[in-house]
Amino acid sequence: QLQLVESGGGLVQPGGSLRISCAVSGLRPDYYMIGWFRQSPGKEREGVSSIVSPYGSANYADSVKGRFTISTDSAKNTVYLQMDSLKPEDTAVYYCAGKGVLGNWRDPRAYRYWGRGTQVTVSS
Repeated sequence: QLQLVESGGGLVQPGGSLRISCAVSGLRPDYYMIGWFRQSPGKEREGVSSIVSPYGSANYADSVKGRFTISTDSAKNTVYLQMDSLKPEDTAVYYCAGKGVLGNWRDPRAYRYWGRGTQVTVSS
């Protein structure tokens, strides 16, 4: 069973950068996937990026490709989402979630374990 805790959210101006973190603890399989999702009021939860731990195979939504970078630090059991060139439409609560390595990374229903989320607000 995985426990996930997000941190690092906050207020940033358009064009700015922010790095959010997902600390992973608990009983971990040898290989597992961590996904980052976001949700803003009135919208469905959207898959942003995912990575397979520990070897780092990554996926990105088209809306963030080239601006966001996902990475993992196995020694710290932490997954990071570096967000650059932020836009107001990136404003949302960002969640990390965990599951096995198979299946559709974009589908939130495929993830069994969830953190509580961290708010990211992009505004001038």
